[in-house]
Amino acid sequence: MFRSRIRLRPSALLLAVVVGLAPAVVPPDGTAPAAAAIGGITWQDEFNAPAGTPVDQGKWRFDIGGGGWGNNERQYYTNSTSNAAHDGQGNLVITARRENPGNYQCHYGYCEYTSARLLTAATFTQAYGRFEARIKIPRGQGIWPAFWMLGNDMGSVGWPNAGEIDIMENIGREPNTVYGTVHGPGYSGAGGISGSRTIGAPLADAFHTYRVDWQPNLIVWYLDGVEYHRVDPGRLGGNRWVFDHPFFMILNVAVGGNWPGYPDGTTQFPQQMLVDYVRVSGYVPDGDPGTTRIRGQQSGRCIDIPGADPVDGAKLQIWDCNTTAAQAWTFAADGTIRAMGKCMDPAWAGTANGTEVNLVTCNGNPVQRFTLTAAGDLVNLSANRCVDVRDWNPNNGGKLQLWDCTGGANQKWSRY
Repeated sequence: MFRSRIRLRPSALLLAVVVGLAPAVVPPDGTAPAAAAIGGITWQDEFNAPAGTPVDQGKWRFDIGGGGWGNNERQYYTNSTSNAAHDGQGNLVITARRENPGNYQCHYGYCEYTSARLLTAATFTQAYGRFEARIKIPRGQGIWPAFWMLGNDMGSVGWPNAGEIDIMENIGREPNTVYGTVHGPGYSGAGGISGSRTIGAPLADAFHTYRVDWQPNLIVWYLDGVEYHRVDPGRLGGNRWVFDHPFFMILNVAVGGNWPGYPDGTTQFPQQMLVDYVRVSGYVPDGDPGTTRIRGQQSGRCIDIPGADPVDGAKLQIWDCNTTAAQAWTFAADGTIRAMGKCMDPAWAGTANGTEVNLVTCNGNPVQRFTLTAAGDLVNLSANRCVDVRDWNPNNGGKLQLWDCTGGANQKWSRY
């Protein structure tokens, strides 16, 4: 079912955001991530200061104001420790409070609520990597917590050309559901590409980890380490992929707005979002010089060109790992995976389940683009399907195909 939601939410500039929800859930994967794309920590805040300490302004700055933020929100964002401070228990606390009308001037009168919105635009930006926070969100009708990112070229190209990655959003009337979304040119507004996951208890009942793993041509969303959404250029309907430059992070709690609706008699204040940590890790490019074997988790065998014969149409297989040219793969910067002068290729440019994975002369066709994700999925970007060992065959000669990403061990690969 397709549902649309309006949530007009600016940064320091006024942005207009209309989100369309079209869930594209990938089946959960409980396996440990493969060390393919994620490097060491490049930025972090563990929020271990004494109770009442303001946020570290070497890491975070504030958006301030009560102009409705383009979405008819009802809060005034402050830089006061009454709205954002450490709790002395290892958390940042962002507090949304009901105030006496008249304390803060808003575009429609006087703001009834205060809250905080923190961002790293002036202190830290990064392209690619892992962006993760452990958060206990607030609850209640009209309450709208978020952990998200905007492109650092917002001031020059504007929204949506700068791009937006929403790592976590929740609205109080849907207490068990987290949303992850991207926006860009031609897929903003009702065309924003969104996924969600709903669990069996309100997210506000406990801490959860919210993260994206972001690399060239792929963004993957996780709740508590379980993937629930992914987006690549093939999802954009021919529109431009703008997630190829540094972004900055934002943490905020909004009150009211066109999407979440407004507080009612059931909404209790104050409401608090507790943030245990925010951590960013670097990205290790797949397209580094040299060659590598690609080993399957299920079989321990490597992707192989049969008979080391690089004929067009050779059906790729798994075979005992060795050091021959038939297993010497290069992850090229254009997204192709190459061995013996040719490219990994879905047969006849197919994208359906069961499409054979063959070896074909490199031809520039986008269907020859693959990526190895941090979770160990070898994904064909055009099909948005994983390289899979047919029939779970763990033996020498097991053939490869494209199939919906299931998280199964016959779809897990690592560089070796």
